[in-house]
Amino acid sequence: MKKLFTVLLFSVLLLSESFAQGFSIGPQVGYYKSKGADEGTMMYGAAMRLRLADMLGLEASINYRSESYEDNSITITSYPIMATAMIYVLPIAYGAIGAGWYNSDIDYSSQLNALGFKDGSNQDFGWHFGGGAELPLGILTLTADIRYVFIDYGFDKVPGQDLQSNFYVITAGVLINL
Repeated sequence: MKKLFTVLLFSVLLLSESFAQGFSIGPQVGYYKSKGADEGTMMYGAAMRLRLADMLGLEASINYRSESYEDNSITITSYPIMATAMIYVLPIAYGAIGAGWYNSDIDYSSQLNALGFKDGSNQDFGWHFGGGAELPLGILTLTADIRYVFIDYGFDKVPGQDLQSNFYVITAGVLINL
């Protein structure tokens, strides 16, 4: 078993070296949970990656996400556009750090609207860090990572509430190497 694991690891490392530089694009799906949200939910989007060198890559992504707070009293729909720098500690494993621009629609319940809270749109800045792995398989690359995102939607305007909008997201994707 140990020999099989060693051979598999060596094969993956050799395969990943052949894709050390290049451009790839594809869909991604993720699960995320904000600290103050009612429950976790799915996120959908697309990513493109550019491998600049053996140890450095860049990713740009756009996603769709929607979450509810306070028993569906507040619903936020967001289209985050993120840029991420990836530092490869191994040919298939990386650390990630980046920033995002979160275009969000905030919809308050009719009860909160009656109290003077107005539905609206925000454009918020957030940043993230995490890590992940990618497995090259010929023309395709499988990706998986976990990131923690820091963002403040300004829930301090809701009286009596201490809602947190920071979240973690676990994503998986399939990239086509171009």
